[in-house]
Amino acid sequence: MLVSQYDYILVVVSFIVAILASYTALNMAGRVTSSSGTASWVWLSGGGVAMGIGIWAMHFIGMLAMNISMSMLYEPVLTALSMVIAIGSSLFALWLVSGPQLHLQRLIPGAIIMGLGIVAMHYTGMAALQVSPAIVWNMNWVALSVVIALAASFAALWLTFRLRHEAAQVALMRFGAAILMGIAIAGMHYTGMMAAQFPPQHATGHHGFNNNWLVILVSMMAFSVLGITLLVSMFDARLQARTSLLAASLAAANRELARLALHDTLTRLPNRVLLEDRLEQAINKARREGSFFALMFMDLDGFKTVNDAWGHDVGDKLLVAVTDRLRQPLKGQYTLARIGGDEFVLLAEVSAPDEAATLANALVRAIDKPFNIDPYDVIVTLSVGIALYPHDGKNERELMFNADAAMYHTKHMGRNGYHFFQPSMNTLAQTQLQLLNDLWLALERQEFRLVYQPKFKAPSGPVIGFEALLRWHHPFQGVLSPDVFLPLAEKTGLIVPLGNWVVDEACRQLSEWRKQGHLEWSIAVNLSTMQFEQNGLVQTILDALKKHDVPPEKLILEVTETTAMSNPDESVRVLTALTDAGVQASIDDFGTGYSSLLYLKRLPACELKIDRAFVRELCKEGEDATIVSAIIALAKTLNLKVVAEGVETEEQQAFLTELGCNTLQGYLLGKPVSAESITAYGNKLSPTDTLS
Repeated sequence: MLVSQYDYILVVVSFIVAILASYTALNMAGRVTSSSGTASWVWLSGGGVAMGIGIWAMHFIGMLAMNISMSMLYEPVLTALSMVIAIGSSLFALWLVSGPQLHLQRLIPGAIIMGLGIVAMHYTGMAALQVSPAIVWNMNWVALSVVIALAASFAALWLTFRLRHEAAQVALMRFGAAILMGIAIAGMHYTGMMAAQFPPQHATGHHGFNNNWLVILVSMMAFSVLGITLLVSMFDARLQARTSLLAASLAAANRELARLALHDTLTRLPNRVLLEDRLEQAINKARREGSFFALMFMDLDGFKTVNDAWGHDVGDKLLVAVTDRLRQPLKGQYTLARIGGDEFVLLAEVSAPDEAATLANALVRAIDKPFNIDPYDVIVTLSVGIALYPHDGKNERELMFNADAAMYHTKHMGRNGYHFFQPSMNTLAQTQLQLLNDLWLALERQEFRLVYQPKFKAPSGPVIGFEALLRWHHPFQGVLSPDVFLPLAEKTGLIVPLGNWVVDEACRQLSEWRKQGHLEWSIAVNLSTMQFEQNGLVQTILDALKKHDVPPEKLILEVTETTAMSNPDESVRVLTALTDAGVQASIDDFGTGYSSLLYLKRLPACELKIDRAFVRELCKEGEDATIVSAIIALAKTLNLKVVAEGVETEEQQAFLTELGCNTLQGYLLGKPVSAESITAYGNKLSPTDTLS
């Protein structure tokens, strides 16, 4: 027998190819598992071919590493057949491990088939050797090589299945598993080679491949196929990871957008849009099952006072605390929504009206306890109106309208309680609804008018300007004051275009008076909170001044203390932009809100306006006199003028003048009148005139 020796460089190369083939198998299993449809079959086919070529190349490089004193040639057909067997075994292995599960009952037969495939590939390749006489086989070594092939196949399939999913920690584990699998595959090959004994005086055949260039060809082919396959796989894996990350980010963004679109940003409760959807579902369910449910409209009593007294920050914290309290008594299927301001709606499944009454009473009692909003103890109550389906409405609009009517009835009956809807309650609610509908058309129909209350230099003149006051000339109800319709305008958002109209109309009227020679007059306009928060407010005002050719310093914008303090930094920015353009700012209703002197001194205002509530009960020994004196002293310290409104008696007039008020305004001096009346009186305006 010829003694065979090995070229250890080629032996090392064969081990590297085996390990690379194993790593390719592990990587391809991950690609097949993470893909679907056509892509999965492409990866399965490409991976099987690459893995099969790798195993076959390792086998032939191992054979070529054997140095014996003879020239070895290989029969082409059997050589090709051994490659086909390797590719087929690899395809089978990848298909087996790409399934959702790999039980022992499936793993063992799969390992047997794959192991026998590797054995068939090896011995078919050995049979391709053209030698004569034939190779003598040591069956003990052959049996051992079969056992090793079966064991290696079992281990390879199990490891590949376990490590097929992509994860950060899997890469290192795959590398270690690839080394073990490569050693096992190479071990089977060299064990099989030990079984081959070559008799002396071999004669070579006449047709075959020469091993001098076969080493180079097989090595280059193996490394090229495996390298390209791995590069493509890793590139695709990275691309898929980025795509997955992008898809996850997009999904998270979509979820957040959907949440924002359907939930209140402050309390995280469902908003009106989601409530309407839930209410529609509840109606459909009740119709199918013949059941009923309760819809409760809830409103906080005294919330506006909290906002005015301590600012919107405290008001927001109170709303969050109220939400937590309202959730406490709720059980079963329900939807608690915030649909605006301090308005909440509860949709709850109940078995009887008594259950709805018990729940409403629990909600009222939950709110009827002080809230600790540091550093204040805040007290508000809850008014609840209840509408039952189907008794009080067959659709969403009727139920909401009737529950709202019942809530308003509760407020008129003393608040801090609940009432079920009754048809008689609809009179007031219908009036409000009609007024709301008329309000939408009033601006288009030009039903709004401005009246102007004169402002006098203390104590009694002359007239230095006017405050523009809004009136609604309703076609059926007559002249309506702002107290009647402004809350509805704020609730619907109509206050913004209405407020912009007031600014434009006041500037137009002042321009008319200036043409008549009244160059010293100014005009004061009130800004609502919602209007003050509009991004385009500054430009709207400047456009109105330019349009009517009014000097900016002749326009005074009155902003309530509460509005200015709701967002102090933004108030400073807006008022600074306006005053830089020449417009004057006045802090209205001063003393009734919650102010920070730190921000107050930053506000670029020209005057403070004392609220009529302090003037009404003004006397020299009273508390109001002390407050007014303090306000005037503060104003002088900040170099601000002082305007007192609501002057109705001569005693108030004299006392306010004595305290140092610069400007007086009130019924004693002049009532709000039309622009035509002011034009008729002209420069003769005085406190003794009766304008109407």
